Amino acid sequence: MPVTSIRLKPEVEKPLEALSKKLDRSKNYLINQAIKEFIANRIVEEERWSETLVALESVKNGTVVEEKEVADWLKSWGTENERIPPKT
Repeated sequence: MPVTSIRLKPEVEKPLEALSKKLDRSKNYLINQAIKEFIANRIVEEERWSETLVALESVKNGTVVEEKEVADWLKSWGTENERIPPKT
């Protein structure tokens, strides 16, 4: 496993040390978990931003679903007459 060295500021090191003791986990474990979570969150944010740009382009081009169609579809959820999702 590769090794990476980091310098922690005291305001990070002290709470990390305390949390490490409280959870009975190594600082290495906590740092790895935090980095994994950060990376996963960044991936989700990038996907959402990409989807937002596509949606904005659709609106700009006038390719939208009318609000009433969406509202009617949502109202049908969980009923015997559940509708199929509206399409553009």
